[in-house]
Amino acid sequence: MAQGLEVALTDLQSSRNNVRHHTEEIAVDRLLVRRGQAFLITLYFRNRGFQPGLDNIIFVAETEDAVYLDSEPQRQEYVVNDYGFIYQGNKNWIRPCPWNYGQFEENIVDICLELLDKSLNFQVDPATDCALRGSPVYIGRVVCAMINSNDDNGVLNGNWSENYTDGLNPAEWTGSVAILKQWHATGCQPVRYGQCWVFAAVMCTVMRCLGIPTRVITNFDSGHDTDGNLVIDEYYDSTGRILENKKKDSIWNFHVWNECWMARRDLPPGYGGWQLLDATPQETSNGLYCCGPASVKAIKEGEVDLKYDTPFAFSMVNADCVSWLVYGGKEQKLHRNTSAVGSFISTKGVQSDERDDVTENYKYQEGSPEERQVFLKAVQKLKAGKSQGPPGADAPPSSSTPLSGDSPQSLDIPSLRPGEVAQVSLKFKLLEPPHMGQDINFMLLAINVSPQSKDLKVNLSAQSLLHDGSPMPPFWQDTAFLTLFPQEVKTYSCIIPYFQYSQYLSTDKLIRISALSEEKNSLEKILVNKIITLAYPGIMINVLGAAIVNQPLSIQVIFSNPLLEQVANCVLTVEGSGLFKKQQRVLIGVLKPQHRASITLTTVPFKSGQRQIQANLKSDKFKDIKGYRSVYVDFGL
Repeated sequence: MAQGLEVALTDLQSSRNNVRHHTEEIAVDRLLVRRGQAFLITLYFRNRGFQPGLDNIIFVAETEDAVYLDSEPQRQEYVVNDYGFIYQGNKNWIRPCPWNYGQFEENIVDICLELLDKSLNFQVDPATDCALRGSPVYIGRVVCAMINSNDDNGVLNGNWSENYTDGLNPAEWTGSVAILKQWHATGCQPVRYGQCWVFAAVMCTVMRCLGIPTRVITNFDSGHDTDGNLVIDEYYDSTGRILENKKKDSIWNFHVWNECWMARRDLPPGYGGWQLLDATPQETSNGLYCCGPASVKAIKEGEVDLKYDTPFAFSMVNADCVSWLVYGGKEQKLHRNTSAVGSFISTKGVQSDERDDVTENYKYQEGSPEERQVFLKAVQKLKAGKSQGPPGADAPPSSSTPLSGDSPQSLDIPSLRPGEVAQVSLKFKLLEPPHMGQDINFMLLAINVSPQSKDLKVNLSAQSLLHDGSPMPPFWQDTAFLTLFPQEVKTYSCIIPYFQYSQYLSTDKLIRISALSEEKNSLEKILVNKIITLAYPGIMINVLGAAIVNQPLSIQVIFSNPLLEQVANCVLTVEGSGLFKKQQRVLIGVLKPQHRASITLTTVPFKSGQRQIQANLKSDKFKDIKGYRSVYVDFGL
């Protein structure tokens, strides 16, 4: 009988395999392969050579590619691309925020695996946790809970207080690598601070690193429905000022989450593909702060009984909004808006720097019969779910508010268009683009389309908002008395000086202007509002010369103080995967009013291909003047 083979050495051919599996940017000295693709290994035997026909070698590798994405361009974008854009601003002014995902940077793969080992699931039952790691649904929920720190030593602490003295203002971050490396270096202590776009960006890094196709999604006018009835209630006083919501319902100016591509064998056929996952800690799911994966197809079709957390996801993109006037201890319904929530749902285009609008993936066209039918189906499913007992993660949260009858959320309220009551319409119009440091000029347009004259008293106000919809105290008020003859159009000009709004602004630079009009001898009231995002001039980045691997490269960064006052404590940060080994911090100090300056940095690119440079300038008066530049790095000789 022939002597058995003894393996002396196994050559995993890491360098060769990693190139074929697009993991060479992570490492070349250890094997990192992707599911569903062949790889080569070489075995060397100690006692004799391999004899075909006599010797048999059985090699067992179990893989199941539940995250396979058919399109090679999409695989390149959603798995391999290490930079992108996160869309912010408001629906009328959408701006791209550059971000360094950096999933292939040094030690990131080990940090991502450490993140899995720090999860509560692994701590409680390591064997079961590891056995389930082949499921992208399971991994998605674990990572989602670990990105925030509400239940564990997750990666990020959330903070919406505007007080960031013991950490970093979320607006200052430009990439995930610094966050993940800080979390690891401090013994897995949560990094301070994050808000929705930071949570989503870091989750994108982790999921792409683990080989799961992932993209970052921004939803403008995003609903946060706390009681699960698919209605957002907003309350205003007689000046038109939005009030702190006693129910904590809100419409976020924008909200950011992730989509991950995966099969959903736990759901009926047809609900695989893109799945919503939201790491921002808003509501609990099975006792933990995570959300999803919720099938995007299920959200569009109103199948809110399908797991996970689909009712909450549905409300973010397609809840109705009811506005209430609060006065004298009473509440008067102003109107119900069926299209106020969920618009311009955005993500970066595939292998493009352009914005891709994916709203139609989430909802039928607003105002269409299909959209209303889906909404009513979702409401009925939620009512049925509540009647069957206490809900869990796969059903809507409990609510003491009925969905029918005389409650504010009654579905038999007639649908009225905002600003159009009693044949008079109001509309705000900006007279020039709103730039930080300049006065805000706008006018109120009043149109009387009726055959009778109208005498109006209009209360106007302005207040800052956080991007999650939380109102701050009003800093400007005015009252206008308008007489409109039949078919007449009138304008009322307004100006808010810089010195009046500057000290009240939040980091989000959002101002809501509101007008509440009442007609003489009538109970009818008209409410109209507009959200303004103040713009900064961006940072300009110039690449001086050809970018070649292992060759010095000079980069010029041009920035300015846009304000009419001096700013201090200025710090410029610059980073870019494959271009800089770590984030660069340059202390600028003081910038005089409207002063323009530039610096030149020298770096040595160490990775070829398409790259992106991200820059941020902060001071004691602003935190997030940003800029970016795409650059192609040649491999050279």
